[in-house]
Amino acid sequence: MGFRNAFVSNALCCPTRATIMRGQYSHNNGVWSNSSTDSSSTTSGGWQAYKQNGNEKDNAATRLDALGYRTGLFGKYLNGYTDTTFKPPGWDRWFAAFTEGPYHYFDYDVNDNGTIRHYGTSASDYSTDVLSARTDQFIGYSASLGKPFFAYVAPLAPHEPSTPAPRDAHDYDGEKAPRLPSFDEAGISDKPPWIQKLPRLSSSQIAAIDGRHEKRVESLQAVDDLVAGVVNALNDANALGNTYIFFTSDNGWHHGEHRIANEKWRPYEEDVHMPLLVRGPAVAAGCEVGDLRCRTTSKLVLDTDYLSTFTDLAGAQGPPYVDGRTLEPVLHGSATSWRDAILLEAAAHYSPAYGGIRTITTGGFPKRKYVEYSSGAKELYDLGTDANELTNAYNSTAPPSDLVSRLEALRTCAADAVFPEVTCRVAEDGP
Repeated sequence: MGFRNAFVSNALCCPTRATIMRGQYSHNNGVWSNSSTDSSSTTSGGWQAYKQNGNEKDNAATRLDALGYRTGLFGKYLNGYTDTTFKPPGWDRWFAAFTEGPYHYFDYDVNDNGTIRHYGTSASDYSTDVLSARTDQFIGYSASLGKPFFAYVAPLAPHEPSTPAPRDAHDYDGEKAPRLPSFDEAGISDKPPWIQKLPRLSSSQIAAIDGRHEKRVESLQAVDDLVAGVVNALNDANALGNTYIFFTSDNGWHHGEHRIANEKWRPYEEDVHMPLLVRGPAVAAGCEVGDLRCRTTSKLVLDTDYLSTFTDLAGAQGPPYVDGRTLEPVLHGSATSWRDAILLEAAAHYSPAYGGIRTITTGGFPKRKYVEYSSGAKELYDLGTDANELTNAYNSTAPPSDLVSRLEALRTCAADAVFPEVTCRVAEDGP
């Protein structure tokens, strides 16, 4: 099943990964950034904030482990996790890359079940391939034990320096980055001041954008091989027919849209709109990805939904603190009512801190996005007619009162077993 409207709320690595594990918006799990130096708060970012806020005690891993699943993490855990033999609770198999400073595809260390192990510079040491082999071993061994299993597989690619596997080093020579209508946007007088200050992209910047994109695409070829390896390992273990595979990401990336040469962590579609494909029992059987016969859905999906989905598919109820909802009825075609809005939020960094709301219409087509920045700036886009967010339609004399009130409810929402009427789900579903 392909999800046309899958999003992340806080478009940055660590906040999204924290949300996947905890099923909560950043304002509830307390992880706002990648490190304590990313924002004005010294306790709201990175693995340190995740651990300090108690998130390692109760999350997808601990919940599934308690249900009898063998759990394994392979690759990137959380930003700031580095040079340590610490293995968080809930994980049976732990093969975690260190994530401080530049990413290394060769000549790197990992925490291998509590032991620091070094990998060198030979072709067989290439990070994505090592993760692939470890994941396949985990699948085969878990299946041989007759136990259910949960594998969280997070390759470093395409993080910079986006080193491709040697076999893929020239697969996409000359590949250019996307050129959306918002690329090197000409008219930005309607944008917030920090966008208005950006100059038009220079020829050297455009060349750098294209060069970076070429390496990123080449680095992802080994990830494609990893995915194929996972499917083959499941098939060899006679487990493919009883396993759900989720393929998604934690944030998007700019290639010059709105004159933004790179990076993420903004409320624009390039940052928050994610791929999501799910394969599993009774889900869009008998077709290839890209085939029009494949089932797709326009339901609005968020990274807060994964924990509830995983526990539901494992036969258990999700924890009461979760802000999201299970995707099981969407996957199996029984969903009726569903959310029509999600919260976007971020700490200050590339812009002042912001909160935003993105909605869709009943038919699943994009409708509006409204963003309020702590500086007082505001943005409003009609995504039905302006999918590339070229025209900021905010008018201070006629603010979108319905979106203003719903955003206020979402910014402070929290799951509450005693007062369910104030949950995030209700705020997402409407006034």
